[in-house]
Amino acid sequence: MAEQPTTEEHPIETKEEDLPRNLRELVNKALGAVEMKNYQYTISLMQAVLREAPGYVDGRKMLRSSEVALTGGKKKKKSLFGGSGLGTMKLASVAKKDPLGALDAIEKELEKDPYNSGANELLFETSLKLNFLETAAFALETIRSGAPENTKLLHKLAEFYLSRELPERAAGVYRDICKQDVTDTAAVKGEKDATARASMQKQRNAKGEYVLGKKDEAETLAIEKAARAALTKDQLEEKAAALVEAYEQDPNNVAVVKDLAATYEKMEDWRNAHTFYDWAHQISAGDVALKSKAAFMKDKAADHQLKGLEATVAENPDDQDARQQLDEVRASRIAEQVDERRKRVEQNPTDPQLRFDLGQALYHAGDFSGAIPHLQQATRNPHIRTKALLLLGRTFDAKGMHDLAVKQLSDANAELMAMDATKKEILYELGIIHDKQGKKDAALEAFKQIYEVDYGYRDVAARVEGSYTG
Repeated sequence: MAEQPTTEEHPIETKEEDLPRNLRELVNKALGAVEMKNYQYTISLMQAVLREAPGYVDGRKMLRSSEVALTGGKKKKKSLFGGSGLGTMKLASVAKKDPLGALDAIEKELEKDPYNSGANELLFETSLKLNFLETAAFALETIRSGAPENTKLLHKLAEFYLSRELPERAAGVYRDICKQDVTDTAAVKGEKDATARASMQKQRNAKGEYVLGKKDEAETLAIEKAARAALTKDQLEEKAAALVEAYEQDPNNVAVVKDLAATYEKMEDWRNAHTFYDWAHQISAGDVALKSKAAFMKDKAADHQLKGLEATVAENPDDQDARQQLDEVRASRIAEQVDERRKRVEQNPTDPQLRFDLGQALYHAGDFSGAIPHLQQATRNPHIRTKALLLLGRTFDAKGMHDLAVKQLSDANAELMAMDATKKEILYELGIIHDKQGKKDAALEAFKQIYEVDYGYRDVAARVEGSYTG
């Protein structure tokens, strides 16, 4: 029987504290290597970390600074292709089909020439597709610090900051452009306009959130108070009410709509958060970050409803109406996920992550045959290959094709060296399937591998110890 649907998130930008323990250990080794000025070892370690955690921005910064230290930041002569070279041109083609998978190859180019304009621009564009906004900014900031004469990319960086409502940073970039080219009238005007926008932002609070203007002093202070980091429920409600009033005055003010959506998110009012993030996306000229946020809030709202019904049924197991409603909502949720993810694949059929998402939705819907081709395509992306093989194994198992299930899980297991949570899950699935096949020794061997490192994992202790007493 298929498992209940869960919300799978795309890779996101992360901090060191969010990394799994094995990657944090590699980061610590890299820091030690930096202190010893062993930059080549640092580069090797950080490339390994970024392959597993591509959104680890500080790691990418450490990698780049080590590359600069090792190479001296020397830039190669420009090729006939304007500095990009055939290598970067080929990478651009790869990045269109598989942006996540292309990151590692882009970093290989930057290892040779950290200030390569073409590779950094490609890193910027690829990061935008993945919604890695800090990484995108870092890519062009690298050009700003190491190749400031490339004013074309500095203009792109300034425009990026303006699109993210960071006019003060944009003004700084425009000033740097003017230092390189005093005749750049677009930069001169850009700095003036960005400086003016930064000045207007003084009407916002310290977190960049909208503060109503033309209100009496007492009301303004109340709103500013509600914008503090630790807000009470009452303060959030007061802030939402003030923002709703501002929204009614101008429904197309992106700053107000975004702040209102964020406020509802903090209140865990997922439905309203989805409504306003979705509207913010529509009036923001297609901001991909807002689109992603709206989709996430929609999932949160659906999951919240589902969990509420599950709790009701658990507390009142004899309530047939609640159980029926739960079944209906669960079925509707599964169907909705399949429909939404199928549309995303139709829009971008070469994206392995979207293929995996659709395969997962079809698996939860019980359409195992429909899930297989999408999961098989997802295995081509090294960043999601392991979890695709794991789900593919479960899919074959659900179809009663145990030998094929074992093959997928064995391939996944062979590719994982560290005994992390994923490897334990794969080994456990292998043990269960071997047990179904009557291969008791093979099943026990899989369970023993987990038992040796994690006594408390599921029921492996009972299974392993039972084999000695039985």
